[in-house]
Amino acid sequence: MSAGIGWRQPHYRELIQRRPALGFIEVHSENFFAEGGAALAVLEQGRAQYPVSLHGVGLGLGSAAGLDAWHLDRLAALVQRIDPVRVSDHASFARAPLQAHGPVVHGADLLPIAFTPAALDILVANVQRVQERLRWPLLVENLSAYLHWADDAMSEAAFFNALVQRSGCQLLLDVNNLVVNALNAGLDPVATACGFIDALAPASVGEIHLAGHAVLPDIVIDDHGCRVSPPVWTAYAHAVRRLGTVPTLIEWDTDVPALDVLLDEATQAARIQAAARPS
Repeated sequence: MSAGIGWRQPHYRELIQRRPALGFIEVHSENFFAEGGAALAVLEQGRAQYPVSLHGVGLGLGSAAGLDAWHLDRLAALVQRIDPVRVSDHASFARAPLQAHGPVVHGADLLPIAFTPAALDILVANVQRVQERLRWPLLVENLSAYLHWADDAMSEAAFFNALVQRSGCQLLLDVNNLVVNALNAGLDPVATACGFIDALAPASVGEIHLAGHAVLPDIVIDDHGCRVSPPVWTAYAHAVRRLGTVPTLIEWDTDVPALDVLLDEATQAARIQAAARPS
């Protein structure tokens, strides 16, 4: 099976005890930056049973202010210790000075970047710095974004194709984010997501994320708090036909259910993968 689940604290003990069949597990890198302690000890137990994918939320790869050296050092130490199958973060910015020439601060959010040549240059430089420091290829995830920049000059897919070509990284394709963005823009979610997938260079995608979202009266929120929706499954099936059997993760971060619910979602992803393979 090339499907996995996000391994969250409520399931630490149960996963280790039950050892369900999974292709991999994924954790948030920043939760394991301490030199030691219980969390890191648990992660090492999980690593002894499954391949581990490290998924970060704090590098701020699109930040014009550059990367935080401490954060990068801690990530490098974790990569060396865990020997993950993949390392990823987001195409977002998080670091900026509060005022001109002032100290750089870190915002606790995944803020969207503009799809411009200048933003691409910044992202490429930061991704290359991470890869050189880690001596490891990086996967970069597309965002669910609730605003757009007036100076956007490239399509999102073209932007990511250029990033992959110039930096040597791969794309972490979040299909739920594509659907959320389409719904918030008033577009057909399946057609829009499939169009994005079709525009990608096929070999550029190293992992896929699937998750649930919350539909509110005026906005759709990527909250990772429920089962994968039918439009996301449909777009995912298209992605598998187009891109092949890419390692696929079920993300669930809020209102975390019983472990069996996540395993059921992973099994559904595996069924779609199997159905797309030639007989």
